[in-house]
Amino acid sequence: MEISHVTRCRAAASWLFPPGCAIAGRSAVALLGGAEPRADEPVEVLVEPSARFGPVAGLRIHVARWQEGEVSRIGRIPVTTAARTCWDVARWLDVVEAVAHVDSLVHQRVTGPADLTAYLGQRRGERGARRFADVLSLVDGGAESLPESRLRVRIVRAGLPRPVTQHVIERNGRFVARVDLAWPDLKVAVEYDGLWHHDPDQFHRDRRRLNRILGDDWIVLHVTSRRMAEDFEGVLTEIRTALRRRRATR
Repeated sequence: MEISHVTRCRAAASWLFPPGCAIAGRSAVALLGGAEPRADEPVEVLVEPSARFGPVAGLRIHVARWQEGEVSRIGRIPVTTAARTCWDVARWLDVVEAVAHVDSLVHQRVTGPADLTAYLGQRRGERGARRFADVLSLVDGGAESLPESRLRVRIVRAGLPRPVTQHVIERNGRFVARVDLAWPDLKVAVEYDGLWHHDPDQFHRDRRRLNRILGDDWIVLHVTSRRMAEDFEGVLTEIRTALRRRRATR
């Protein structure tokens, strides 16, 4: 049996939980169909104050009340609803990580901006509402991975114009390519390059796809996980330079 984070969530809920506990946070995101943490990361649990549960090795316990209807069941596992899950990750994670996880649920159509905005309206004036509003202002369901979301949010928070996600480039009405992030009016795009050595065929397909748009005068900048971690200021400088030069020629 392969042990995954979701498997560990199910085991914890089945064998450890007393009444008044629910899978929450990033673990709930995974059970609801969004991004899944690594198998070895702690299972996040929301616990009613009256439950008096924990600490337990392998679990990250958050003590807080929930409102009626904010916990449902997937099979027999109690899980916070999509709206409550997004509320919790907005409070528990930094803004970049929170947006990335909410993006993953919106991308999978588990929830949507209208539902989350309505939920925010119910929590106005509560502690954490402003943080949740900040996260919602940055959410974009077009992102197809956590790294793409993190890249977009960091770009926007650095003061650059908000890019379009998964922009489709056409020539004479026919599909040419799709890019992760783009400023279409300036023909500047940014691609996040993941660990393509695990899939060399995908690497070649992506490079061929991007080569098709060079003839249409697009500038395509590539960002790796290493540059995200070690040289993000350099990445921002390159994007600013590309945008500035394109504006100067318009």
